[in-house]
Amino acid sequence: MLATLNKYRHAFLIGLQSNLVYRWNFAVRGFFSLFHLAVVFILWGAAFAGGGDIGGFDLRQTLTYFVTLLVLQFFISAFNEDYQISEEIRNGLINQFLLKPINYFLYRFSIFVAARLVSGALVFIPLLVAMPILKDYLTFPTEWWRFGLAVPALLLSALIQFSIAYCFGMLTFWFLEIQGFVILSMAIESVLGGQIFPLDLLPAEIFRISQYLPFYYQMYFPGAIITGRLNDPVAISQGLLIELGWVVALLALGQWLWVRGLRRHTAVGG
Repeated sequence: MLATLNKYRHAFLIGLQSNLVYRWNFAVRGFFSLFHLAVVFILWGAAFAGGGDIGGFDLRQTLTYFVTLLVLQFFISAFNEDYQISEEIRNGLINQFLLKPINYFLYRFSIFVAARLVSGALVFIPLLVAMPILKDYLTFPTEWWRFGLAVPALLLSALIQFSIAYCFGMLTFWFLEIQGFVILSMAIESVLGGQIFPLDLLPAEIFRISQYLPFYYQMYFPGAIITGRLNDPVAISQGLLIELGWVVALLALGQWLWVRGLRRHTAVGG
């Protein structure tokens, strides 16, 4: 058991070192995210110009939601893991994992965790720079039970995001180029993941349907718990069960694609 954990600890440390080399890339990406945040402030500020609230939330609560999503994006989103996996398959680097007692999914996930720790830490640099302006627009709920539910929601969300990227990477066994699939997925995730607008602004029936899709749990669900857009602990607990179900389903799909892909890879290689 310890030997197994040690293997992936080394993978994590390698990922940490390699991502620290590109730390300025993450920092620059964080600063550019402030431009996106500025656009959000302008657009939603205009939407609230007449005063009142939208969907039961005021301007400060809405802006807090988007600032939270910005931070979560650097901590749990899969930035380019799908392309990295695709490159390893196309270049034949995947072969080295077929000869060693290493689980490829756990290897890539260890590197993903290391990358998110680096990018998540570095995003606080531009946030600290912008905090004198942001602090007057942020308001968070104070219920402590939210943190107890937000932590598993965030962990499961990271697994969902990585598993989806992993599955797209596995498609390289069948397709030479996966860019089209990834771009389509990103477009869907932006809308149904709550990154363009809070999903609770959708018509009630469509919002209920979205709660059974994996995109809902990628960003909106943990963000809504933290910022108070979800307030019922029972409903949140039910959401965690659905989120867990998607994690299991995506892990199973990833394993199935891996097994089927290796059969095709071996046949072509032979």
